[in-house]
Amino acid sequence: MQTNPTHTSLVAVGDSFTEGMSDLLPDGSYRGWADLLAGRMAARTPGFRYANLAVRGKLIGQIVQEQVGVAAAMDADVITLVGGLNDTLRPKCDMGMVKGLLTEAVERLAPACKQLVLMRSPGRQGPVLERFRPRMEELFDCVDGLAERHGALVVDLYGAPSLSDPRLWDVDRLHLAPEGHRRVAEAVWQTLGYPAEDTEWRTPVPATVPPGWAARRAADARFARQHLIPWIGRRLTGRSSGDGRPAKRPELLPYEGSAQENPGRPPVRARRHLA
Repeated sequence: MQTNPTHTSLVAVGDSFTEGMSDLLPDGSYRGWADLLAGRMAARTPGFRYANLAVRGKLIGQIVQEQVGVAAAMDADVITLVGGLNDTLRPKCDMGMVKGLLTEAVERLAPACKQLVLMRSPGRQGPVLERFRPRMEELFDCVDGLAERHGALVVDLYGAPSLSDPRLWDVDRLHLAPEGHRRVAEAVWQTLGYPAEDTEWRTPVPATVPPGWAARRAADARFARQHLIPWIGRRLTGRSSGDGRPAKRPELLPYEGSAQENPGRPPVRARRHLA
């Protein structure tokens, strides 16, 4: 008979994906898959502790410099690391350097916890991301190799076609909507060995009537004006929406909250900027 795992602490390391954009709560803060996962783990383990060091827009070098050492010193049971994707979306990207920094992060974090969790991040379809797909897949190949060498788990979100559905993404087309984050939390939960509570996280969203040509072109124009152009501007000038922003939960403290907060809430469609 399978024994359910018992973890007493979780530290999340990364960028906007792990910070929780764009799973917006009523108070204006972001929840996201890591908070949902922590809530579910805490419900099984009294005194469960959780830290989330992720900050939107961070490159892998910044993650290594600002987060990895802090996370390693926390002596957590589980550490999740998702990083490097922001680097692949830059106009100029040294993939050798990115993979080297990711390797450094894994080599420091793997021995500092009982279980390191890596991810092949989800990827949606679209012309903006399509040009960067070879870099993304090179990054994911590196993730697979590092996991094999260091005993890390890999959550293959990229291999789940359901997560490429645009309805699971926010209007900025770069961050998951609430339902997307919920599915990621379930994927990590199952990868850690907990019993499945939703066996259909890979299942495509039920089909709906797609918007017409005019509505799609209007949405494309709004996206370019409100999100794509400002995002390109930040990439070209080396700025980030995370500049000067502190970590989401910088200390490993007892988790207070519920994974069921706002259950069944429909995806948020507020207008926000890309990280």
